[in-house]
Amino acid sequence: MVRRHLWVRGRVQGVWYRGSCAEQARALGISGWARNLADGRVEIVAEGDLEAVDKLVEWCSHGPPAARVTAVEVHAEEPEGLDRFTVR
Repeated sequence: MVRRHLWVRGRVQGVWYRGSCAEQARALGISGWARNLADGRVEIVAEGDLEAVDKLVEWCSHGPPAARVTAVEVHAEEPEGLDRFTVR
């Protein structure tokens, strides 16, 4: 079990980024959450199997078709044992 905390920059709000991220995370069996930040970024926490979390991090680098991701900052953290993926 691993946990990654991400901050995604670019055109990532108003393009269904959080909802698409939640769909991807649930399909991969990942728990966590995604939320919009006031500065235009999307913040994501993902917990799960290393391979699955790595796949979600890769997906976050491009997001859904309408998104234009310019940067993804990723930090490793200690897992908290979250039990589902939510959109905040």
